[in-house]
Amino acid sequence: MRRQGRVFYWEWRGPEPRDFGILGLAVRFLVNVAALWFAQFLIRGFDIDSVPALLFGAAIFGAVNAFIRPVVALCSCLLTCATLGVFTLIINTAMLALTAWIAGGFGLAFRVDGFRAAFLGALVISIVSTVLSRWADRQVLGDGPDFGAWE
Repeated sequence: MRRQGRVFYWEWRGPEPRDFGILGLAVRFLVNVAALWFAQFLIRGFDIDSVPALLFGAAIFGAVNAFIRPVVALCSCLLTCATLGVFTLIINTAMLALTAWIAGGFGLAFRVDGFRAAFLGALVISIVSTVLSRWADRQVLGDGPDFGAWE
């Protein structure tokens, strides 16, 4: 979010080379771990019972979001536009449910019980990962501490 005069506006930032280095991948992975942990802590019906399940679940979640989500988002572009972006929450819900299904196939204790838990979990994960990614972009991957300047 940038400030121009008295008006705030969002600016889309494309991927930068620093996002794909070892530090960038590690930061994105840790953001996923934190977001999944926080969501399972808050949402009843979304359970991750062990640290290995959390770590492997975060890796699966990252892979699903990297490889499957773009295809689903492209195929549902018209529906997303027609609902003014609200359908993106349904896509996020499906990606979380798919992650739980794949993790269950590996015998991990990563469970999502029903649509409500998946929807609320996806919503919490989206909010937490947005906040943490923004912080990490400025504090970890950026040029140094920004101390809250909106510039």
